[in-house]
Amino acid sequence: MEFLNGVNALTLIFTGLLVFAIAYRLYGVFMANKVLRLSNKNLTPAVEFADGQDYVATNRNVLFGHHFAAIAAAGPLVGPVLAAQFGYLPGALWILIGCVLGGGVHDMVVLFASVRHKGQSLATIASREIGAATGTIAGLAILFILILTLAGLSLACINAMHEASWSLFTVVITMPIAIIMGLIMRYRKDSVGFASILGGVLLIVGIIGGHDLMQNPQINSLFSWNIGTISIAIPLYGFLASVLPVWLLLVPRDYLSTYLKIGTILMLAVGVIFIHPTVQMPALTAFIHGGGPVIGGPVLPFIFIVIACGAISGFHAVIATGTTPKMIAKESEILFVGYGAMLVEGFVALMALIAACTLMPGDYFAINTPKEGYDAFLAAHPNLHTVDLKHYSDVIGIDLHGRTGGAVSLAVGMAHIFNKVPFMDQLTAYWYNFAIMFEAVFILTAIDAGTRVGRFFLQEMLGSAIPKFNDKNWVPGVIISSALFTFAWGYLVYTGNIGSIWPLFGISNQLLAACGLIVCTTMLIRMNRGRYALWSAIPGVFMALITFWAGYIQVTTIYLPKEQYLLASLAVIAMFLMLLVFIGAFGKWYNLLKSKAPDQIDFYGESVKELVER
Repeated sequence: MEFLNGVNALTLIFTGLLVFAIAYRLYGVFMANKVLRLSNKNLTPAVEFADGQDYVATNRNVLFGHHFAAIAAAGPLVGPVLAAQFGYLPGALWILIGCVLGGGVHDMVVLFASVRHKGQSLATIASREIGAATGTIAGLAILFILILTLAGLSLACINAMHEASWSLFTVVITMPIAIIMGLIMRYRKDSVGFASILGGVLLIVGIIGGHDLMQNPQINSLFSWNIGTISIAIPLYGFLASVLPVWLLLVPRDYLSTYLKIGTILMLAVGVIFIHPTVQMPALTAFIHGGGPVIGGPVLPFIFIVIACGAISGFHAVIATGTTPKMIAKESEILFVGYGAMLVEGFVALMALIAACTLMPGDYFAINTPKEGYDAFLAAHPNLHTVDLKHYSDVIGIDLHGRTGGAVSLAVGMAHIFNKVPFMDQLTAYWYNFAIMFEAVFILTAIDAGTRVGRFFLQEMLGSAIPKFNDKNWVPGVIISSALFTFAWGYLVYTGNIGSIWPLFGISNQLLAACGLIVCTTMLIRMNRGRYALWSAIPGVFMALITFWAGYIQVTTIYLPKEQYLLASLAVIAMFLMLLVFIGAFGKWYNLLKSKAPDQIDFYGESVKELVER
């Protein structure tokens, strides 16, 4: 294994690009043509139910930007950074393999299922494909997970932006710029290119000008918000994004943010290509068996849980059955939007892993080890002493020791790479703050889309008791469901209670990914896909087993020994709810495969085992 140590970061980049390019051209096309059998002859919900509010046929490039921005939150950035504790190799392998065979398939299959079900949620799909009881349980589980996710993401955003005036200013100006872009694309024909260029220019001007503006003490004070202020502002933004027409704020802002996201990752890739940094973290560390300061568990199964969004993520199912299926103009675009965006996110995760692993291991562990436990850690591992951390702390003006959670070590890693580019060595503080702002934008684009999707979920559930809520154009229903859902996660953000249950996100998220694959496999079996249904069934069952394994370890070896009974109870509830969904799905698989009833012709003219409501 020693020969894998000291690998050049450029090797990892080229390997990732090659794997993803081949995967899209071969495996993605195979999924589109053989497994899903996409056809542009079928009307999509965006065309069939166009309402100018939620169902809006959208340019595929703009939709790609929205979808990528919505699914790529903190996960592809923070997860790989935390997983660097095990060494660079486990994370790199899981990102490449998981993204191609798991995440891309998951996003594509779930998006396809929602498009064929009028753009409805995963819970509704489960209800129609498996049974009403299973759908209800799935709906409760998804709402539970989504509330935890949005609250946790919001706290990560708050920790990045509070009292960081330049970062906050840049994030705020993306909103009026997005509204301008939305109005142009809505009311000026063939204006996507013009709006894109205008939005990009305004964003660049805002980023550069914002740094200079913040040198003015009075302006700086306007954007130096404390934690309480941001804790109110973020849920308020989520509420507005969930009730305003999708074309006015949410889609153009996510599309605009994609410029920043992809642009920054490309800049980071160019920086790596230019300076050829060596990966300082070994291929495998001593912590692969557990006991690490960042992640307490062993590499197996925790590598599959810690790296979620960069390889496979259940949160993607929320977006792929929420906003995106209501905007797909043609079925064939499911390949580009679903599989393509997942591969780009995988590349983002790979770049985040590289940025963290180019730091000296001692510096990495000093940042990610809590201060109260650092002395004991250093005494046990004296070879992992700091090297450059004091220099970066002095230059940036922040004590970087014990700033756990992944975001800071990623920002320092990015600043470390950019700092070595000629003539850039005086801009370390600038790069660090830019990286923090970059992470905040990533997170906010998931919050706005996630809140809107949560509103859809809640409307559907309320609609089963009060039918009027099923009318997506009923304004009181939109406002009431948006307010209730936003309050649910906003309250947790404001009180800070979610901080104690953030570790549940990894397990809950991957259970949701397994749920998406297993529920949609039921649909493929019903649609007579035969052995092709295995391409979603295998990763679905794998993720279910691996996540239950991780959940068992988390509860029995971490939560219960530390007397964290609330965390243990919530973890068990999440696993139990999903187990019920899986049992219902497997029972439906058995009945469908054993059925001798003659095939029927569905709405799309295909031969299926059973007819279900669209």
